Amino acid sequence: MATQAHMVDAAKPNPLVELSITLIIPALILMKLSGPEDLGAAYALALALSFPLTWGIRDFWKRRKVNLFAALGVISTVLTGGIGLLALDTQWLAIKEAAVPGLIGLAVLGSTYTRYPLVKTILLNPAIIDVVRLQEKLEAHGASRVFETRLLRATWMLSGTFFFSSAMNYFLATYLVVSPAGTAAFNEELGRLTLLSYPFIALPSMAMMILVIYYLSRATRELTGLSFTEFLGSAQD
Repeated sequence: MATQAHMVDAAKPNPLVELSITLIIPALILMKLSGPEDLGAAYALALALSFPLTWGIRDFWKRRKVNLFAALGVISTVLTGGIGLLALDTQWLAIKEAAVPGLIGLAVLGSTYTRYPLVKTILLNPAIIDVVRLQEKLEAHGASRVFETRLLRATWMLSGTFFFSSAMNYFLATYLVVSPAGTAAFNEELGRLTLLSYPFIALPSMAMMILVIYYLSRATRELTGLSFTEFLGSAQD
């Protein structure tokens, strides 16, 4: 059991390593190595984007299945590279930055009209919680319909986090990246955008996501008498 646990932990990416490879190192390359006396704008951009691109491909290779968010990260990286290397109008960068989370938000909302709402896939994953036990407890308390209503509210809250990210992405990209694509100045501004996107976008979005989880956890306790953590324990057993 200890060996299996160690193997599972080893398979999980280290958050600090992931943050360094996908955010910090690319940003430093863009800001410090884009000058003509260093790598130059094109080579620095290609090198910087190779880090998150390689990480995304590695994630797919290890999991042997498509991770939606990793796949979107790869697509976003390729689009950024295309905008920079082809020297397109920087407005396309702002549109791209806003489009990725915006499309996810629309997908979350749209999925409520399908048999597989994304909020259930993300927050009620059978690999994380004991969904069967949760459903049994809800039925025993006659609260299944009420819980579905709470899930719908959570869906709107979850999609709101992506719409917030979309708006902030567009604002930051428009405000920070003003130099023509394909120049050293563009790369430096892109590097600053990459660094600032974490405290200004990622952290607030994570906080909003935690609020969504707390909302569902509170609803679970009210409707079943059991907390989310008790269902987590059941799933792990």
